[in-house]
Amino acid sequence: MSEDVQKCPHCGKTVRVYRNPFPTVDIIISTGEKIVLIQRRNPPFGWALPGGFVDYGESLEAAAEREAREETGLSLTGLRQFRAYSAPGRDPRQHTISVVFTAHATGQPRAGDDALEAGLFSVDELPSPLCFDHAEIIEDYRHSLG
Repeated sequence: MSEDVQKCPHCGKTVRVYRNPFPTVDIIISTGEKIVLIQRRNPPFGWALPGGFVDYGESLEAAAEREAREETGLSLTGLRQFRAYSAPGRDPRQHTISVVFTAHATGQPRAGDDALEAGLFSVDELPSPLCFDHAEIIEDYRHSLG
């Protein structure tokens, strides 16, 4: 656990300030033979699984459903936890821990919120570049399919 020491602006006393990773979710949304990816509107730029930060007071599952709806317009069925990814450098902006979910959806994804574009891709023919550690996540998913 990383900590910093700072002075309290009110009393001048030394206090410890702890830095913790931020919880995030990513969702592998299957529409049959393909998965949904979004092209990011904000840095880091590139293609990514739909996902984002978990809001205070929100469950991981609710965050996954919200992020999928906001970024792709899709409603999910069969939401299940897949794996967690926690390498400190997985997000160049800050240390995040992502709980990755799998789910199914029907319909055509449409870009919304933080997405410039949304598309359907085979796990064997992905666009480039992929952001974060999403190539690793998708490869783990591909292997889990058998």
